[in-house]
Amino acid sequence: MKKKLRTSYVLSMLLISSLLVFLFESVVYAEELTPDMEIGFSDRVDEGDGIKDPENPTITVKPKETSTASKERLRIDFAPQLSFSSGEVTDKDSEYTVKAQMFEDEKIVARGNFIQVSDYRSNPTGWLLQLRQEKQFVNTVKNGSTLEGAVLSFDNSWTNSKKSAEYSPRVSKEIIRLTNVGETYNIAKAEIGEGGGTWAITFGASDQNKNEKNPTLVPMVDDNGKPIMDPSLDKQLYTNSAVKLSIPGATKKEPGTYTTVLTWIISELP
Repeated sequence: MKKKLRTSYVLSMLLISSLLVFLFESVVYAEELTPDMEIGFSDRVDEGDGIKDPENPTITVKPKETSTASKERLRIDFAPQLSFSSGEVTDKDSEYTVKAQMFEDEKIVARGNFIQVSDYRSNPTGWLLQLRQEKQFVNTVKNGSTLEGAVLSFDNSWTNSKKSAEYSPRVSKEIIRLTNVGETYNIAKAEIGEGGGTWAITFGASDQNKNEKNPTLVPMVDDNGKPIMDPSLDKQLYTNSAVKLSIPGATKKEPGTYTTVLTWIISELP
């Protein structure tokens, strides 16, 4: 029996007063491709107890934005909702850095943007996590206005879990650039015997990580050097250089909101 869980996020970009701000909205749904019936018994206890700190997986946390996870034994528990830092609109090639993942927990600072996957199937056969950009950024007001040539990229990917690292899914050591809209890109792969339990696949890391990862998070400050705060959390915001959006200078940019759709897909193997 093959199953796929797709978690789709709408990523928006707002151009106002020569500032570039990115917004999002999300939708979650599950799809079963071959709905036959089976029963199985497993000694894998489904933790099912929330989202884990990607740098300290024994700790349950509450991300600022949450998604409704499926109840499948193989599932996506959490997917990043991406929001990009602001910058001046220019006719030069530009690169915009994502805001790091924030949490409602008082003692948890920002983290790299991450996706959490769980596999508690009775007969695990491995899994494949993929990402696809469904369309180029499109202006929601002015028909036909798109950000031609804009490219999202994901770097510094790594995994973490309460499980031993020898069972870790494998991630790309190269930068993943979504250069072709509609093409599906591999993010992580677990062979037979790998990826069981709950795993975080994270892009970037804080300077507090104990996993020997190079820090990619930088605190946000204004032109006067004062911290830029998240008013809903009363915490300083951070950027994460592991996730970026590149826009060619020649791309025409109309005022308004631009949106695209990112689809995260988890599939059973083989």
